Amino acid sequence: MKRLVWMGIGVAIGVIAFRKVTEAQSNLGPEGLNRAVGRLADGVYDFADAVRAGMLERETDLRAALGVESGEVARR
Repeated sequence: MKRLVWMGIGVAIGVIAFRKVTEAQSNLGPEGLNRAVGRLADGVYDFADAVRAGMLERETDLRAALGVESGEVARR
């Protein structure tokens, strides 16, 4: 009975290890690399959008504080 329990534990560990290795291989393959690059590109795009929105909001605040109505710079 003791051997049967240890054999069951060994089989369970083997199945879990096999699944983890298969998952790691799929993440390291071409599809996994494409997914990782796509997620990175999406993150950079979202960050750039947030920066642009912040810049526009800050510019609006500064224009209101300085009393500048138009978007053109006064020429001398």
